[in-house]
Amino acid sequence: MKKNRIAIYPGTFDPVTFGHIDIMKRAVKLFDRLVVAVALNPNKNPLFPMEERVKFIKKETQKFSKIKVIPFDNLLTSLASAEKASVVIKGLRAISDFEFELQMGLMNRKLDESLETLFMIPSQEFSFLSSNLVKEIARHGGDVSKLVPRGVNKELKKFIR
Repeated sequence: MKKNRIAIYPGTFDPVTFGHIDIMKRAVKLFDRLVVAVALNPNKNPLFPMEERVKFIKKETQKFSKIKVIPFDNLLTSLASAEKASVVIKGLRAISDFEFELQMGLMNRKLDESLETLFMIPSQEFSFLSSNLVKEIARHGGDVSKLVPRGVNKELKKFIR
């Protein structure tokens, strides 16, 4: 019998962008289930509360029955074990992303040698996109409607005023 292949895609997603959604849509095709794990991470000083970030992602992925969106504030390896995930999905846009994510992937493997890390590059149209850039553009009154889902764009306008 084939083993259920479960992957976990962790991130702060503050806010979720079309780049994140792109990775989710492509990753879910590779696995039987994708767990999108929204990190609390107070060190990043998030603009949106975790519950709001979870809500945004659930709304954008509701048509994908194989995607589960959950909040988390513990070790990723503990969450992966609880969700029976064997793979961590990480998006890479640049060399700087790789350096950080490689270190994280190696530490996760040290903590749980059965957990693999899969690096995915974004679709070309999203290769420049980051949540920080979106927030910066929005803070200065720029149009981010082509970078984030409609609900996120609407809420960004409220937070940035």
